[in-house]
Amino acid sequence: MRFAAIADIHGNSDALAAVLADIASRGIDDVVNLGDHLSGPLEPVRTAEMLMACGFASIRGDQDRHMIDLHRAGDSSRRDVRALEQAHIDWLAAQPATLIYRDDVFLCHGAPDDDAAFWLEEVMADGTVRPNSLARIAARADGIDASLILCGHSHVPRVVRLHDGRLIVNPGSVGLPGYRGRPPSSYRVETGTPDACYAVLERGLRQWSVTLHYVPYDPAPMAALARSGGMHDWANAIATGWVA
Repeated sequence: MRFAAIADIHGNSDALAAVLADIASRGIDDVVNLGDHLSGPLEPVRTAEMLMACGFASIRGDQDRHMIDLHRAGDSSRRDVRALEQAHIDWLAAQPATLIYRDDVFLCHGAPDDDAAFWLEEVMADGTVRPNSLARIAARADGIDASLILCGHSHVPRVVRLHDGRLIVNPGSVGLPGYRGRPPSSYRVETGTPDACYAVLERGLRQWSVTLHYVPYDPAPMAALARSGGMHDWANAIATGWVA
């Protein structure tokens, strides 16, 4: 089995187009999408239309859930929510929180029990984001029988193999390589590159292997959109991979 995993597009349709082209160039037809598809000051409608046309196996992220809740409450304070049509909201709402893909791959956004949780990383009291301990990672994987577990949310590409051989992979972010964490925890995530990131997973005779791919594209138009929406941290991160 060989397939690609994408996550955390956040409305960056240019980055998504670059990643999809790169995936196709490798002869890969199967793709899974780990959520946070549309939120942000970029191009939610174009991104939604692209994803809906692809028909990937997808789950919803915490920001997808939040957008659904705002729309249902009639809250039009956010530009990304205002831009979406009912068909886009219905598509978001139809995505499950977790999914078993091809019988042996478990998909979640943050962690299996919490779509807004960091799993492979932890945020320290001083705002440092560092790798989580293997014991804490393994504890949250308890009860998941799949040999491959995929998660997103942190935007940090990471691969962790548990003692029992199960592999947990965060494919990184397609569209937002850095961001500033919200209070009460003040922190920054910065990957240091503007390239769009995704993963290719392949099952061998005994274990899974993973390759992380960084795809160059022109981030200037998306950075300009973020800046025009007053999201200067996003603009910097999209343009450079650094928040400031």
